[in-house]
Amino acid sequence: MSELQLGEGLQPVSTRITIGDGVYHQLRNALIVGRFDPGQVMTIKALAATFGTSPMPVREALRRLGAENALEIAANGSAHVPPVSAQRLDDICQARVALEGLATEQAAHRITDVEVSNLEQLVEAHESIHDAGEVYEMLLKNRDFHFAIYAASRSDVLMQLIDSLWLRYGPYMRMLSSYIAPRLGTGLHEPFSKHHHAIVAALKERNAQEARTHMIADITGTQSLLRKLCEGEAA
Repeated sequence: MSELQLGEGLQPVSTRITIGDGVYHQLRNALIVGRFDPGQVMTIKALAATFGTSPMPVREALRRLGAENALEIAANGSAHVPPVSAQRLDDICQARVALEGLATEQAAHRITDVEVSNLEQLVEAHESIHDAGEVYEMLLKNRDFHFAIYAASRSDVLMQLIDSLWLRYGPYMRMLSSYIAPRLGTGLHEPFSKHHHAIVAALKERNAQEARTHMIADITGTQSLLRKLCEGEAA
């Protein structure tokens, strides 16, 4: 893996924040949206060169991500992205269904009209980015959409737990982006867009059960596709 590939989407760290936190947050965000391949090795030397830092903040960032189960750390301090499997995918998605379904249900009771309007704009932005063929920007907007809903639940505990699950879901996002990229324009995204519209409509009506049902369908629909990819069955 070349340093150019390893550093895709990463930038030198600003001095306005601590270097260690800057490295950690950039790596964390990159992992969540699937910037790294499952099983990909990330060496301290290569990352330090990419970020323009000494090895120490990189080593600390990798340690923190290892503690969050986002990376697996080797004895020499290097790290690799966890491999994917259908069993691990099902385990993560089972937890996502429980937590994100609950957060969506709570959001239906607590969301404001302003927040609903923001969700409508995020759905439009997500679809327009898809039309432009920007896969990672599309995945970022998808994340913004989901977390705007979970924030409306007003539950800090649920937000923290869901954020941790999305971090562990990162390798599957990489698989998803690799599958979607050559298929943009084929209508692949339409079932998921329909769920997004249905979720917003249910939240607007403050229909908690309907919102939860469509959120779960959104999660399990992606899970079904990813399961086929894990098992090599997707065309």
